[in-house]
Order: sequence, then C-alpha cells, then structure tokens
Amino acid sequence: MSIEVADRRPADQPEPEDLRRLVGLVDHDATADPFPVLGWDALVWVVGNATQTAHFLESAFGLRLEAYSGPETGNRDHKAFVLRSGGIRFVVKGAVDPASPLVAHHDRHGDGIVDIALEVPDVDRCIAHARAQGATVLVEPHDSTDEFGTVRSAAIATYGDTRHTLVDRSRYDGPYLPGYVPRRSTYSPRAKRIIQAIDHVVGNVELGRMDHWVEFYRRVMGFQNMAEFVGDDIATDYSALMSKVVANGNHRVKFPLNEPAVSRKRSQIDEYLEFYQGPGVQHIALATSDILTAVDTLRSEGVEFLDTPATYYEDPELRARIGRVRTPVEELQKRGILVDRDEDGYLLQIFTKPLTDRPTVFFELIERHGSLGFGKGNFKALFQAIEREQAARGNL
Repeated sequence: MSIEVADRRPADQPEPEDLRRLVGLVDHDATADPFPVLGWDALVWVVGNATQTAHFLESAFGLRLEAYSGPETGNRDHKAFVLRSGGIRFVVKGAVDPASPLVAHHDRHGDGIVDIALEVPDVDRCIAHARAQGATVLVEPHDSTDEFGTVRSAAIATYGDTRHTLVDRSRYDGPYLPGYVPRRSTYSPRAKRIIQAIDHVVGNVELGRMDHWVEFYRRVMGFQNMAEFVGDDIATDYSALMSKVVANGNHRVKFPLNEPAVSRKRSQIDEYLEFYQGPGVQHIALATSDILTAVDTLRSEGVEFLDTPATYYEDPELRARIGRVRTPVEELQKRGILVDRDEDGYLLQIFTKPLTDRPTVFFELIERHGSLGFGKGNFKALFQAIEREQAARGNL
C-alpha cells in the first residue's frame, strides 16, 4: 500500500445527535464518576502484516488512513497505521524489528486487539481510583508532547493480554499521538461511509471468570450491568455460553463478556480460547445507518458473512415478534441480515466470518432503530450458523 503525506483535517466524526441514534447513548453526568469514561479512543490491533491489513480495512470497509508511524518516522520497532471512519479509529501495528515484543504477541495470539483505548477527562484521577481498587497499572500517567500539543495517558490491564489505555487528548491537535505523522494512502475512498461508529466490543474469557471481570468493570471503572444472557437464551442443542454486558454511564462504551458453559460439544468460546490461546476480544460491532448498502458493498469487496437459513425468515413467530420494520423482510433475507425487537425498538445485525486465518476475531454490523439490546431473539440462529462453520473447520 503506497502512502503519501496529507494535510491535517478535522476529525471525520458523526454529529452528536446521529451518534446517539446509532449507538443508543443515554444522558449521563460523568463528573460524578470516580472513573469517568467519555467514549472510545482507539482499538489497537497487532497483526502479522500491518501494511496489508490497513489496505484491507481501507478497500473493503472504507476506513481512511490518517496517520502513520514507522521506520520513515524514526520508529524502528514497528509500523502503525491509523485509520478512521466516522467515530471509529483503528490503529494497526505490525513488527518491523524481529526482536519487537509484537512478534511474541502475534506468535501466541495471531491477529487481534491488544488495546481498547478509552477517552477520559482526567487520567490521573482514573488511575488513582483503579489502583485503589486493585487494578494492575501497566503504564503510569505521563505526557507525550510534540508541535501539536500534549496527550496524557496511562494503561491498566484487563482480561488476558488486553489492556485499556486511558487517553486525555484535550490539549492535543495532532493526527493521532506524538510520534505519528499525517498520512493518506493513494487508495481512492468511496464517496459514502458505510460504517460510522463502534457500538460494542465483545470479550471472551475462561470458564468461571465472567463474573470476575464484570465485577472488575463495576468496581474499578464504574460500569453498570446492562444485560445478562444465560441458559436457554444463549444455547443450542450442542453448545452453550453465558454472557453479561457492562456499560459506562452514557452507554457509549459497552462490553459484552462471554464465557463457555458446559454442553455436549465445544462452544464458539471454547474454540476462540483455544486458537487465541487465552482471553481476548472476540468481535467488534460496527454501527451503520444503512446496513443493506453496507452488506452489499462489503460482499462486493470479498467480505464473507455467516449464512442464515431460509427457515429463519419463514418462521411465523419471527414476524409476530419483530412487528413492523422499515426494511422489507425479503430484502433482509436476500442478504442474511437478522432482525430483533425489544421494548425500545428494533435492530438489524449481521456477522462476518473470522477475518483472519485463525477462527478468532470478526466484525458485526448493526443498525439500531431505538433498540438498546444485542439481538437476544437471534442468538440461537446466530450460534447455529457459527456451529456450522465450526463443524466445517473440524472444531465443533
């Protein structure tokens, strides 16, 4: 992927009202929180080939390259590409130096998310509270400065080798962080963004550890329990899992946390834990305002989605359950898009197949129309689709 220097430009973010509709924000006063989290800052990936992964995210998903760090900028350890689409920021890192710590991380886990960075108004306040609550502080609060200003940040550990970097960039006007330079690729982006925001990030943890991490987010970061899925809600004839959802005060940051449950065969969580070699981020839900166009565009770029059987749409209970939706069910069926309704509205969702060679990380596309849920009514159909893929891989 060739790259060229570009002028800095304003962040390409959704308007606040649009963002509220996309991801279901609620009113919240963060000043009362001991650990106030304002929103997502970045999802940081470690991959085997950052150059090619960045190009894939540009060409297939429509993200735009905004910043870069690498040997040309004095970073001899790795290359890092910063890509944006609306409120989504991905940072894709790949080792250059064979001795880079990214090599060992990638050897163990394969491609995946190493850092869920969060925007906070007061890094020191958050770290002081986290330390008092027993969290492991990986990086102490510190300033990074260049000609564009100063970023203050720190980091704490969460499940597996995943971390949360806490970032205050209120005094910074650069392309990403000090050490990065503005860059654009020569790839011509499509005119319309097909994904606009991060809706939620799902983590998989070991059997018996879900409640531990739910309590961690409550105690350390002040998150609230938002939903719980157990038993028949989230099981098939062959596999099962348990899931709980925690969210920050304004619901901009939502973390469903999954653990396997005892069942006749291996669940999708068991498969993930085996191939990722431990807990980690399973999937990222990307909010879109036009899921039909998004799916059509991504399929045309070679992105593969889980198949939904025709019986899902033929079930008379489906139409009774979802009621009236703007998009004809026939159009959803043509694309394999799932639909669910709760007391607040409805949502449309679809899941890609794993994005990498290992059956680990994948994307969800979600279009919300009032619903604050996660597609509970679709769980069985979704998990059966995942089981079909597991069986084809010989991992069920």
